Amino acid sequence: MKNLTLRQLYYFDTLATALHFGRAADLCAISQPALSMQIKELEAQAAAPLFERSPKGLTLTPFGAEFAARARAILREVAALGDFVRAQTGDGLAGKVSLGVIPTVAPYLLPQMMAALNASFPALDLRLREAMTQVLLAELAEGRLDCAILALPLDAPQLAQAPLFSEDFVLVRPAADAARPVPDAQGLRQMRLLLLEEGHCFRDQALAFCAPPSSAGATTRPNPLPREVMDGSALTTLVQMVAAGMGVTLIPEMAVAVETRAAQVCIQRFPAPAPQRQIGMVWRKTSPIAGHLADVAQVLRNQMGRADA
Repeated sequence: MKNLTLRQLYYFDTLATALHFGRAADLCAISQPALSMQIKELEAQAAAPLFERSPKGLTLTPFGAEFAARARAILREVAALGDFVRAQTGDGLAGKVSLGVIPTVAPYLLPQMMAALNASFPALDLRLREAMTQVLLAELAEGRLDCAILALPLDAPQLAQAPLFSEDFVLVRPAADAARPVPDAQGLRQMRLLLLEEGHCFRDQALAFCAPPSSAGATTRPNPLPREVMDGSALTTLVQMVAAGMGVTLIPEMAVAVETRAAQVCIQRFPAPAPQRQIGMVWRKTSPIAGHLADVAQVLRNQMGRADA
């Protein structure tokens, strides 16, 4: 494979993870035909099919699965080499650093985060990636991300975890319901609750608040779901559905100003202890720039503290 490139390996790895040409093309920031051409060229060089294509979708061939494992090992080593080079700079963090952010944080905090990091690390070339938690964790493990901002805690002993701040969830109801009392968890379970689709950690956190307490000695766990749950793809969609009278939803405090400014809804805050989440930054403990990333986390912690004040 004389003409194999790292870019082709990256495209292949992305498609091997997504198993969908459209989604993989979006992640690679190229057109779907261009991605398809790159994969065909790679398969021609390998002289064997990497994917099995069927009406049901893509699957890796046995050869493709082994190829994927070896490709990911190469990409991890390339990322580690880049980390090593950056770690040799004696004047602080510089060069390209890739930061992942979950979708329920990115639209609301990126402006102040970028301003703080640009001021503290002027030589930093920050590359941002918005994706759900499981995708970010996979890319961290593969060396495709240096660090990520997401909800803590995580069961990931290989990652350093630095808490940044905590925030409450608030209830969004139609404007006509503003005078109604704030429901407790049991009351929420009787409502039509609008939540983000499967895969968002914020969905799981909201459902955890609604879940009934487990009874001591109970042999079966009660159904934790509210009476009726409807899924949306973004907080904006959920709030607009509430404004249309389709139900109620929970959103994080940081999203209130942006998501409710043009919607006919009301905001209600839960009495203590209110449901909340902790947002933090994580990175590989073995990263050669781990010390610099801890400095990044401290800058963000200080910035978020000022924002909350």
